[in-house]
Amino acid sequence: MSVAAVTLGKEPITVEQFVAVARHGARVEFDATYVDRVRKSRALVERFLAENRLVYGVTTGFGDNVTEVIDPADAEQLQRNIVRSHAVSVGEPLPTEIVRAIALMELVGLGEGYSGIRFETLELIRRMLNAGVTPHVPGEGSVGYLAPEAHMALVLLGEGRASYGGELLPGAEALARIGEQPTRLACKEGLSLTNGTHSVTATAVLAAHDAGVAATTADIAASLSVQALKGTVRAYDARLQQRKRHPEQAAVADNLRRLTASSAISTEYLDHRLQDSLSLRAVPQIHGGAKRALAQAREVIVEELHSVGDNPVIHPEGEDGVALSGANCDSTYVGIQADTMVNAMTVLAKVSERRTDRMVNSNFSELPAFLVRQQPGLNSGYMIAQYTAAALTMELRGMAVPASADNVTTSANQEDAVSNGYLAALKAYRAARKLAYVIAIELMCAAQALDLLAPLTPSPAAEALRTRIREAVPTVTEDRVFHTDIEHIAELVRNGEALRVVEGVVGRLHH
Repeated sequence: MSVAAVTLGKEPITVEQFVAVARHGARVEFDATYVDRVRKSRALVERFLAENRLVYGVTTGFGDNVTEVIDPADAEQLQRNIVRSHAVSVGEPLPTEIVRAIALMELVGLGEGYSGIRFETLELIRRMLNAGVTPHVPGEGSVGYLAPEAHMALVLLGEGRASYGGELLPGAEALARIGEQPTRLACKEGLSLTNGTHSVTATAVLAAHDAGVAATTADIAASLSVQALKGTVRAYDARLQQRKRHPEQAAVADNLRRLTASSAISTEYLDHRLQDSLSLRAVPQIHGGAKRALAQAREVIVEELHSVGDNPVIHPEGEDGVALSGANCDSTYVGIQADTMVNAMTVLAKVSERRTDRMVNSNFSELPAFLVRQQPGLNSGYMIAQYTAAALTMELRGMAVPASADNVTTSANQEDAVSNGYLAALKAYRAARKLAYVIAIELMCAAQALDLLAPLTPSPAAEALRTRIREAVPTVTEDRVFHTDIEHIAELVRNGEALRVVEGVVGRLHH
C-alpha cells in the first residue's frame, strides 16, 4: 500500500513511512504536538541568549574555541559562518533519495523539541521537501556529520545549489521557483542543522530497508535454484532445524518449504543426491545468520531514528531549562550496525553467486553449458553474467572492511575519536544495491534453468515469479544483450515486486 502523506508529531515515524517520503515523494505534515514542542524548545534558547548564558554554539564559539564568548549581536553571524565554513564535502553528489532522507531526518530529530531550532526553519525544510527542491550535496568527505548537512543548509540561506524540476539552480532561484524566500539563521540553528547523526541515520534507514527486502528475496532466489539444480528439499526438514536454537534458521527453512511446495521437479529429484553442496543445503543456516544480523542492525537504527542526536541538548526543567553538552551527535551505534549490514549482505551475495556458478556449470547442473541449448560454442549464454555476480561479490568483500573501527582525530584533537559512521552508512546503502544485482543474476539463471527442465514444472511460487520475469526477459535461445535483462530483474528485486509476486501465491514469508 502506497503512503501519500506522513504526519510528524505524536506517533514515531516507521521505516516504511521514512522510505515513502525519501524515495517515493510522500508529503510531510506536522501536527499540533510537533509545533508546540518545537516552539517551547526555541523559547528556551531565546532565554539563554537574552541572559547571555554560556552555551556551546549559542553564546560561545564552535569547535575548538568552545570557551570564547560571542557577543549576542554576532549570534546570527556565527550561525551563518558555521554553515558556510562547514560546506566542504566534495565529489559526486548524493542521490536525491538520500538528500531527501537527510532532510526528513532533520525534521524528525530536530522536531523532538530538544534542539531549540525555530519552527519557521523546519517549516521551510518541510516545504522544500514537499515541493521537490533537493539541495546539491557533494557526497564525500564526512567523518560522521557536518559537511553534507552544511551544503543542505546553504540553500536555506539562498546560497549553494539545488535541483528543482530537473534543473540545477542557485539556491535562491530554487527557493523562488516554489515561492519561498531565503531565511536568516538565528542562534543555534546553524549548529543544529549541521550537527548530529542526521545524514548517517537517514542513509542507514534506507540501507536497512533495502537489505531486508533483498534478504527475503534471496530466500526466493535460493528456492528457484534448488529446484533448478535438482537439489533435495530434505535439508529443510523442520526436525533438523529444531536442533539449532536460531529462530531465523527455522524461519528460512519454513520459507523454503513453502516456496518449493508442490514442485514436480523437487518431487522427481527428492533422492537425486544424498547430500547437496552447502550453497543449497545450508541456505537456512547461512541466510538465517545474515538475517539475524540485519534484524539486529535495523533495531538499533530505528532506535537512533527516534533519538535526539543534537549537541547541546536543550532540556526543559520546570519553567526554565538547561543546555546539556555531551556527545549525542556521535554515530557509533549506527556506524557499527551499518558495517554489520555490509558483512551480512556480503554473506548473502557470496552464497547466491555460488548457486549461480553451479547453474551455469554443466558439470554440476546437468544442464546445457551456460544454460544455452543451441550451439554452445557459438553462444556464450550466461557465462559472463556469472562473472558479473563474482565481481560484485568481490566488491562487497572489499566493502566489508569495517569503517567504524577506523579513526583520524579532528578539530585540533578536541574530537579525537570520530565514528566514521557516514562512510559505514554509505557503504551499507551501496552494498544493498550490489546485492540486488547478485540476486537478480541468480533469478535470471534460475528462470532459464527451469525452462530447460520442462516439461517438469517448478512450484507454483517459482512459476509465478518466472512468469513475471518472462514478461520482459524472454527465454534465451541465442546470445543477446543481457544487461537490460539484469537491470529489469534487479528492479523487481529492489522495488519489492519479486517478493510481492511470490507472497501473492504462498502468503507472507518470514522476513
